[in-house]
Amino acid sequence: MSQLSPVLKQATPVVAVRGEGLHLYDAGGRRYLDFTSGVGVTSTGHCHPRVVEAVREQAGRLIHGQYTTVLHDRLLTLTERLGEVLPPGLDSLFYATAGTEAVEAALRLVRHATGRQNVIVFEGSFHGRTMGAASLTTAGTRFRAGIGPLVPGVAVAPFPAAFRLGLSEDEAVEHALRGLDEVLATVSAPAETAAMFVEPVLGEGGYVPAPRGFLTGLRERADRHGILLVLDEVQSGFGRTGRFWAHQYEDARPNGDAHQHGDAHQHGDARPNGEGLRPDVLITAKGLASGFPLSAIAASAELMGRAWPGSQGGTYGGNPVACAAALATLDVLREERLVENAAEQGERLLAGLRAVAAGAPGIADVRGLGLMAASEFCRPDGSPDPEAARRVQQAAAEHGLLLLPCGIHLNVVRMIPALVVTAGQVDEALELWAKAVAAGSR
Repeated sequence: MSQLSPVLKQATPVVAVRGEGLHLYDAGGRRYLDFTSGVGVTSTGHCHPRVVEAVREQAGRLIHGQYTTVLHDRLLTLTERLGEVLPPGLDSLFYATAGTEAVEAALRLVRHATGRQNVIVFEGSFHGRTMGAASLTTAGTRFRAGIGPLVPGVAVAPFPAAFRLGLSEDEAVEHALRGLDEVLATVSAPAETAAMFVEPVLGEGGYVPAPRGFLTGLRERADRHGILLVLDEVQSGFGRTGRFWAHQYEDARPNGDAHQHGDAHQHGDARPNGEGLRPDVLITAKGLASGFPLSAIAASAELMGRAWPGSQGGTYGGNPVACAAALATLDVLREERLVENAAEQGERLLAGLRAVAAGAPGIADVRGLGLMAASEFCRPDGSPDPEAARRVQQAAAEHGLLLLPCGIHLNVVRMIPALVVTAGQVDEALELWAKAVAAGSR
């Protein structure tokens, strides 16, 4: 009898048979509060009626339309609609199925466009598991060990993880930018560097938001040296952080100043594609299509046009059903004001997590942006405590709250609820979290 690969380790013991909103149900009918969202994918919740109806209608018309063979209306409409939310100037799109595939496409593009081989990534980064994306990943050896030699030409610079470095945020930014300058001076010459790939919020690396000033420093150096800036918003994009794109926090206006720990939110400039920090390439996936496999890279038409012929394609990219789901997702985000809800409920969630941490010595840090929230577990000497994180995460599942670990040492527990989460559901999750922390601390 065949079985799943034994290497696939489940984070929870749940076998789900049905999902609705923030909840999953097993075969026995037990309800679980899902604060994983399928690793940030089900942005509109499980089986949102608008998404279900769009998928049902599209599946009855056209299931597959391979986009280098024929075009289809859902692909063209989605491309037009994404122009309403993408940063200015990113007016050309290439579609794939998974975030890692989009990263591979971005890597091809920047090397073709510049004629340079090297790329710079940052400590704690996660860009995927396929060969090129794994070569850009430093969130843990588990993602890249045993498959070498990896793709050459990748240099690693510091990320301003203030807690991990034991520095203030300003000091961490200064440290990271100084380290980047050293990489450019000692490892990857600017004339040989095609691009910098960066997550505005580290995902698998521990849910660490980039402090204000860091992305601006990257942009300045990119412009100075003719290097492309690639923002990987696979996990942080599409409203997850309380702005449509997480990098927009870098441009928060004084009347809506936004800080990395969720103390304020987006209303200073609510335009989804307002002027500000300008990426050369933006990568999106996960919440884009509410659970259907769809990813994309966006760039200017001029930059995208520098890709070599035949370098972009794929059998399933831009699938009609997935595109229909993405269009419905965009409608729901706008009509239900889910980006604003992510900002509001994210503040509530982070405040509650800090309150729990105040009575739990094992939780050394609470951080996040919007509905990307995390608690980091450390031993009394300050060293990472993955065992405690695992105990608490498993205790949460036993209490009916589904969570995921992350961090380079797997000592961080993250909360990623769907953007439709209510204040009541946040409070319920916090109550279950407090019980799990107490149980895991015994």
